[in-house]
Amino acid sequence: MNYELFIAKRIIAGKKYKNSISSPIIKIAITAIALGIIIMIIAVATGSGLQYKIRDKMAGFKGHVQILNYDNNNSDISTTPIDKNQDFYPKFTTISGVKNVQVFANKAGILRTKTDFEGIIFKGVSTEYDWSFFNEYLVAGKVPDLNKARTRDVLLSKTVMNRLRLQLNDTILATFLKTATSKLPSNRKYVITGIYSSGFAQFDKNMMIGDIREVQNLNKWTENEVGGFEVILDNFDNIEEKGEEIYSAIGATLNSKTIVDSYATVFEWIKLFDNNVWFIIAIMILVAGINMVTALLVLILERVQMIGILKALGSSNSSIRKVFLYNATYLILKGLFWGNIIGLLLVFIQYYFEVITLNPETYYVAVMPVYISFKQLILLNLGTLLLCFLMLIIPSYIITKINPSKSIKFA
Repeated sequence: MNYELFIAKRIIAGKKYKNSISSPIIKIAITAIALGIIIMIIAVATGSGLQYKIRDKMAGFKGHVQILNYDNNNSDISTTPIDKNQDFYPKFTTISGVKNVQVFANKAGILRTKTDFEGIIFKGVSTEYDWSFFNEYLVAGKVPDLNKARTRDVLLSKTVMNRLRLQLNDTILATFLKTATSKLPSNRKYVITGIYSSGFAQFDKNMMIGDIREVQNLNKWTENEVGGFEVILDNFDNIEEKGEEIYSAIGATLNSKTIVDSYATVFEWIKLFDNNVWFIIAIMILVAGINMVTALLVLILERVQMIGILKALGSSNSSIRKVFLYNATYLILKGLFWGNIIGLLLVFIQYYFEVITLNPETYYVAVMPVYISFKQLILLNLGTLLLCFLMLIIPSYIITKINPSKSIKFA
């Protein structure tokens, strides 16, 4: 055993083997491990970042679950009102994991200037509305103050502002379509007190946020009539389970839909990110493993004479194999160490400096988002270490084929 430890220490002491045949092979193997974990960290961080950011943006515009009248299920326009006095409003006391329940009502309209016009959806909200999402993407001004007796303040996207060549605090004329009770279009003037830019072009291009009382007035509704309810959950991961619970808890005349059901195409698309990430991880581990196998074989072949001496002195095959596997594990850990440092550094650079940008028309975000949890990082490292180690077990059996009488003469 003392001989084995002595050999292990000499193998690990890289400086003594700078001029050996194995030196460049070992460096290549360490580099392959480092590059592999760097690419895996970036793949996981960007894949998870896109998924979380896109779903959070959709929840910011639509809530996690919407409760609507059956007549409004296939439309973004609130046509048939719902009584605001429901058992689940303002608190869902029968279901846990619900952060907020907020009312809304939508109205289609047209914003007009002297030279241009733009179609919009006026989303009316009330005082209990959670503004945290729009506060995050607010680029100028402030969100509407709904505590006033009446407010004409609205929040408009930077996209619409640029198209209509508007400025903050400008007054804009809005024309709304006729209703069942009014055969003539309604014209209203609103003051743009806030500008947001979420990068989600599907909603930025036509969403205007204001007071729900304006929509109620336009539709000739009472103050207790709303277009629907948005339910905000504490944890998006429970959306399917909570969606079923909410559907069971509401009245028979109402229907509920999660944003996953309402925008199934988008969520099916972002699920494909997982397949891409798993494919990248598999390729990187395979490449790293092959490089480690090569490095181990070179180490063994370079020390055939030493192995023969150890066998002649009575060392078993398994104990000698442990020496080389121990050294290979050290090399893997060294590669993982540098790979994690460089990979996380690149993720932090993207997170804080937003170096990589994307086309929001395609990816729903203007900047590549990154997110990686401690759990994901640990699983990546443990998985890489374990799989690479398992790949080394079979080639290490070459030691059992070395004959001491022949290998001692090996030069």
